Amino acid sequence: MGIYSDWVLPRLLNQAMNTKVMAKERAKALSDVKGTVLEIGFGSGLNLPFYPDSVERVVAVDPSAAGAELARKRIAAAPFAVDYRAISGERIDAPDASFDAVVSTYTLCTIPDPVAALEQVRRVLRPGGTFHFLEHGLCPEPNVARWQHRLNGLQQRIAGGCHLDRPIDRLVRDAGFEIRELRNDWFRGPPPSKPWGYLYQGVATKPDS
Repeated sequence: MGIYSDWVLPRLLNQAMNTKVMAKERAKALSDVKGTVLEIGFGSGLNLPFYPDSVERVVAVDPSAAGAELARKRIAAAPFAVDYRAISGERIDAPDASFDAVVSTYTLCTIPDPVAALEQVRRVLRPGGTFHFLEHGLCPEPNVARWQHRLNGLQQRIAGGCHLDRPIDRLVRDAGFEIRELRNDWFRGPPPSKPWGYLYQGVATKPDS
C-alpha cells in the first residue's frame, strides 16, 4: 500500500496496456464472449470497447480505487450495463452458477492467490460456461524461463506484484477447467524482452458435472 502502488502504478499501467498491439490481443480474446459476464482484474476498463454485441451485462471486480476512477468514461460509453465492485478476484460476491462467461486479461500474473481466484471463477460459472483468458506467463524455453525466475522478484516489486513465471495453462487445468482452445505466442510489441512476452490466450469450460 502507498502512493506508488495505489495511485501512480494504475496510471502507468493504463498507459502501458493501452496500445494498438494490446488492443488486437484483447479483440481476439473477447471475440466469442456472450451473455452475462464477470471480469476479474477489471483495472481501468480497457477491455470494454472489445466486448461483442452478444454481451448483455458485465460485472467488473477490482480492488483498485484509482482503476475505477480511470474506468469511469469507458463504463459510461459501454453499450451494456457495467456493475463495478471494489473487491478482489479471490472473494467474488456473486451466487453460484450466475455467469455465462468470465474474463481475465493480464490478471492471473498479479492476483495474490490465483488458485483461490480460479476456484471462485469456477464456482460462479454456469455449467458449460466459458472462461476467456489472455495472460503472460512461464515460457517453455529453458533459457527464457531461467531469466523469468531471476527477474521475478524485481518484477513483483516494481509492477504491483506481477509474476513473470506463472504457468497459466496448468493453473487453469488444476482449478478443474477443461481448456478448449489455447494459443501460445510471443507478444508483438512492448515490452521488448522475451521474459515479459510469452502469451497464453485461450478458452476453458466448466464441466457440466
